[in-house]
Amino acid sequence: MTATPYARVLFAGPDLSEGAFAELFRRQLGALHGDEALADIVDTSSGYEPLWQRVEESPRPLLVIDLEPQSSAQHLDWLRSELAVLEAPEHVFVVSLLGQFDSDPAGAACALAERRELHLDCVNVPALPEQHAWSCIPPHARRLLLCNGPRCTRRGALPLWKKLRETLKAAGKLECDGGVHITRTQCQFPCDLGPTASLYPEGEWYRIRDEEEVLRWVQERIVEGRSVPDMLMKV
Repeated sequence: MTATPYARVLFAGPDLSEGAFAELFRRQLGALHGDEALADIVDTSSGYEPLWQRVEESPRPLLVIDLEPQSSAQHLDWLRSELAVLEAPEHVFVVSLLGQFDSDPAGAACALAERRELHLDCVNVPALPEQHAWSCIPPHARRLLLCNGPRCTRRGALPLWKKLRETLKAAGKLECDGGVHITRTQCQFPCDLGPTASLYPEGEWYRIRDEEEVLRWVQERIVEGRSVPDMLMKV
């Protein structure tokens, strides 16, 4: 990565050590910048400690490219605030693909390294407010946990989150007395059967694959109170 104004560029995200995505990303990055660039990949599947350590060891100025599929503005602010406590944070910058992956993820990431106007520093990161309008626990009778881990995300879980909220709200069952509180989670397992959703207090695990199944599940399980056996995970 010698074409950028940075002494080093790190690529950080889950599933970058093994698996199909890791194989594709590493092959593409090696083709673009040589096999030595593979040393700049940091897998965060098991946590962010390897990234903090790599940042501490790296020369400045440094760019961290966020490859988290679930990344958002909030995730980016969290990442920047964590990097801000490390050495020389004024020379550490962050940029994110914000979950937008195409057939050339390494090329897209490397292109972002050249877009200096999109890079954010790690100083003066907005603090979390002490009081927030969302500080109260919403009324509910059940909790639906929708997996947004990396593998369920790649199976289409992100648009299902929006559809679930819209459908529950339209049915008068979203975060109300007798209703459902819906929460996104990291990996719940079993990944190969996802997208995974688990309903509590019943402890039922479902595979919800598309918007049609969202509509059916909300109507039959939540509105009518019937079981949906063919959508239950048998594990």
